[in-house]
Amino acid sequence: MRGNWNYPTAIRFGAGRIAELAEACTSLGMSRPLLVTDAGLARLPIVSEAVAANNAAGLPTGLFSEVRGNPVGANVEAGVTAYRAGGHDGVIAFGGGSALDVAKAIALMVGQDRPLWDFEDIGDNYTRVNVAGMAPVVAVPTTAGTGSEVGRASVITDASDHTKKIIFHPRMLPALVIADPALTIGLPATLTAWTGIDALSHCLEAFCAPGFHPQADGTAVEGIRLISRSLERAVADGSDIEARAMMMAASSMGATAFQKGLGAMHALAHPVGAVLDAHHGLTNAVFMPYVLTFNRPAIAERIGDLARYIGLDQPTFAGFHAWVLGLRERLDIPHTADALGVTEERIADLGRRAAADPSAGGNPIPVDAAALSGLYHQSLRG
Repeated sequence: MRGNWNYPTAIRFGAGRIAELAEACTSLGMSRPLLVTDAGLARLPIVSEAVAANNAAGLPTGLFSEVRGNPVGANVEAGVTAYRAGGHDGVIAFGGGSALDVAKAIALMVGQDRPLWDFEDIGDNYTRVNVAGMAPVVAVPTTAGTGSEVGRASVITDASDHTKKIIFHPRMLPALVIADPALTIGLPATLTAWTGIDALSHCLEAFCAPGFHPQADGTAVEGIRLISRSLERAVADGSDIEARAMMMAASSMGATAFQKGLGAMHALAHPVGAVLDAHHGLTNAVFMPYVLTFNRPAIAERIGDLARYIGLDQPTFAGFHAWVLGLRERLDIPHTADALGVTEERIADLGRRAAADPSAGGNPIPVDAAALSGLYHQSLRG
């Protein structure tokens, strides 16, 4: 399974294609790139080998790894400092969603004279960007979940108020992606499950979001089918390269589809990640069945069509809901939000934060702080 795609950006897909990293950097005019990853990956051979291969190809490559699981603005600022100090001229975004988001934000900020938060995705803030100052990006995902390699934004936590904010510019979309599923083989089963459910949540919320966007709907539905065939295989046998490849494709498909919108799953998950530092994919997994039930009056027919397409024996909303519950149980996903650190005392604050999250506006049934607080309560009760 190999191919070169141009949807929505140039993607080189297939096992072993990390060998093309140096040539990919050179094609974008880089001569001294900075590889941005997280601290855990920075200690693994896949990073040291990539840096060594670039160096051997005459492309001296720096390394920056001060990236938190839920990245904060200080991570971006430190990366910009490292970029400038090293005289770099491009960014390699290498890792899971957190590393990719920080890397894209660094590439944005190296040529700006405004603070990061001035580019939050509100109104026409993106027009403030000095596009000429942005650095080129090659993205190399090592998980199959966020799909940040095909996204035009970064989700970064503002530590001053513990709010996840979306930093956006159309040119934050990486110019080139190397999607090598072999890089995900070492991902532990737990993280494979959590990131895989994140991909499912992207596809599912995009499909359920209101509005007419058949391209996004088609991409989302096929992404869900691939996940239904491949996620459990990838968790059970991390060396199953076919399953890993299908999950990597589905991850990119989810992030491509959710330009249509997200919804209450992500609105609930973002504050929990920002305030409680919970894993984003795991939070989406916990909230998924509760949000599906809440949205049932608006999505039952669509979900029935989806259940039929992915081949469920019971092609109805109830059948799909049961499949989600079964999938979570088989992947050892907790059923209640106390596993994320949510408590009754925190719900009023979390509900207000969730209502202010941009994802809330894409929910098929309008939600406010009261409705979202109710979903937090329900997710605690089970």
